[in-house]
Amino acid sequence: MHSKSPRELYLRLMKQSLSYLLWPEPDLPMMELNYRRPPLKRFLVAAASRILALKNISLVQRWTGTEEARRTGVIWPMHADTMIGLERLDNLQSCIETVISDDVPGDLIETGVWRGGACIFMRAVLAAHGVTDRRVFVADSFKGLPKPDGEKWPADKGDRHHAEEYLSVSRQDVEKNFRRYELLDDQVVFLEGWFSETLPSAPIERLAVLRLDGDMYGSTMDALQHLYPKLEPGGFCIVDDYQLPGCRAAVEDFRKQHGIAAEIQPIDGSGVFWRVSLGTK
Repeated sequence: MHSKSPRELYLRLMKQSLSYLLWPEPDLPMMELNYRRPPLKRFLVAAASRILALKNISLVQRWTGTEEARRTGVIWPMHADTMIGLERLDNLQSCIETVISDDVPGDLIETGVWRGGACIFMRAVLAAHGVTDRRVFVADSFKGLPKPDGEKWPADKGDRHHAEEYLSVSRQDVEKNFRRYELLDDQVVFLEGWFSETLPSAPIERLAVLRLDGDMYGSTMDALQHLYPKLEPGGFCIVDDYQLPGCRAAVEDFRKQHGIAAEIQPIDGSGVFWRVSLGTK
């Protein structure tokens, strides 16, 4: 007999499924990242792919990564609904279950959701615990990252995230992913648009878990400025991209500006988190 409860088994299965760890990583269609190639190679790959498609043949690139890379979330996967890795999913589960058990009030939010995997998991944790009075906010432009505003945010000058078409996932596709897990309901709220436009007026009164995945200085700072004041004592702030210079600088600047002394704790080689102390932020 299994020693784990049905809830534990369900959430473990969700993490493995969202990370696509239940199946072998397939070879990558050559057209998937063709925009990264030099113009001549891009043209040749596109032409060859069109010709082969007439005969129902796909041009692919052999997968050469490792299972460890998939588990730790250090690759950009082809089919997974999240790229954050099992340790960061474990951390997210721990933070949510802690605020539930400690009765810390507030909703959950992720700023920068890609295919929606982490938000889907947030909703799964609430469902597994029978929580019906908290919402999951899904905040994203759903058209990739913004072009850097070097005048407003000098740390973002020269940033190239906006050129990565791979990071652009439509709201319709994210909603479809929620539906595949039967987790799209009125406890899921989408905030579509640039953070600077949506977060100031977001219908959020209190937050228990704030998860930042904006990559850039400006995106991270926008989220912190508008959402951190709503994070309840005992709640958690999770930063996915702390290893990126722009994101890290924004976190350090914000913490210094607001005198945040809570210890930053590492999750893995990328993510960090801290808990808001009782009686202070």
